[in-house]
Amino acid sequence: MQREYGYIGPEEQESQPIVMRKGQNVAGYSVGILYLDNVWYPLVPGNVVNACTYDFPVRMKAVPGLDTPKLHSGDPAIFGTLLEAAKALEQEGVRAISAACGFFGHFHTQLAEAMDLPVALSSLVQVPWILTTLKRTQKIGVLTANASAISPGLLKSCCIQDPGRLVIRDLRHEPHFSAIMEDRGSFDNAGVRREVVNAAAELQREYPEISAFLLECSDTPPYAYAVQRQTGLPVFDFITMIRWLHNATTQRPYSGWI
Repeated sequence: MQREYGYIGPEEQESQPIVMRKGQNVAGYSVGILYLDNVWYPLVPGNVVNACTYDFPVRMKAVPGLDTPKLHSGDPAIFGTLLEAAKALEQEGVRAISAACGFFGHFHTQLAEAMDLPVALSSLVQVPWILTTLKRTQKIGVLTANASAISPGLLKSCCIQDPGRLVIRDLRHEPHFSAIMEDRGSFDNAGVRREVVNAAAELQREYPEISAFLLECSDTPPYAYAVQRQTGLPVFDFITMIRWLHNATTQRPYSGWI
């Protein structure tokens, strides 16, 4: 039997035939990550496009010509280029597609329909699953890079049917976090952390029914631990989603003593 994809362990026979998709020149990547072609700020460990964030390899690809204003507005002209980049990742052997900005979610449903492998473009696609873990009276606190861009269309594309259970807090106008939105080329990492944590703490005080947090922005996972330490609540972000995709597409046999 020929093998094209799957775990190859030390017990595998060297004589077993293995096939490779024609045109695929790299291997071993479970998740492909689409990212903006034009941003300028530090990508610290924990950021979706910092390779040190992961303990498994990810394949990253820029969407040519894509900048923050186009993506946050959900410009329909983006989709053709985005689809081309996703198809290129598929050709390179990735088993699932994600992205590095929550506002890729404008195109989540459209891209999922166009691809033949799992797609999770926005951290927001975790919302329906998170809600199933909570009481009906409980809510999710969402910290976002741009609250004005979280439109009904974006939420619908991310399969969110109960937006009333989201409590959204904008970070874009914070003194330090705004460096990300404004492409200032540098920021005070500790300052950004304080702003993210303070925003979560304020939401928790104002809305005691919040029972989980979702960090929408791909730049906020570096501060997920600090948010959880402050609030004591479950914290979901892009990395929880990407790890989920990785685990589902790279199952390995268990071994050990009994």
